[in-house]
Amino acid sequence: MSQPTVGVLALQGDVREHQRMLADAGAASTPVRTPAELAAVDALVLPGGESTTMWRLARTFGLLEPLRKRIAAGLPAYGSCAGMILLADRIEGGVAGQETVGGMDITVRRNAFGRQVDSFEADLDFPALGAGPLHAVFIRAPWVEKVGDGVEVLARVANGRAAGNIVAVRQGRLLATSFHPELTADARVHALFLDIVKEA
Repeated sequence: MSQPTVGVLALQGDVREHQRMLADAGAASTPVRTPAELAAVDALVLPGGESTTMWRLARTFGLLEPLRKRIAAGLPAYGSCAGMILLADRIEGGVAGQETVGGMDITVRRNAFGRQVDSFEADLDFPALGAGPLHAVFIRAPWVEKVGDGVEVLARVANGRAAGNIVAVRQGRLLATSFHPELTADARVHALFLDIVKEA
């Protein structure tokens, strides 16, 4: 594979911002709204946004089952914020009947840090990204309550009332963060994801 094409799930959320970050990290990207567009990509980003809206739209557009099948078959995927919720096998605090795409053996608590007014920024120790802290933007963010045996914890919140909570994880070809790297100028999380895509 010379240059992988990364799809960005374009039902709702930070689609353009992820496409900009992927370009900064050296990848071609394309929006994904249909099963045919999903079938044409080598990897997928599930952006930040509103997880219940994205789940309902995925069902409406006939994308939920194709997403589940491709991720179960090994499609590399990265989810930020709402995207982390979509990749989780289990949700705490979801709306009645809320479904996920799944694939990651994690339990995620929706809106764990509070409402929009409780949004914040923090520097994270994220050794997988190399030297220097990662400045992270949390907006109505989830956190990971439990991880299965095959899940690697990549970062936790260091300070404040949420100290110690897990905010970045990897399981094989799947990567997820509670925060929004696409809203910063630091492309290292996207570069890490592209490394995962190239390995695959």
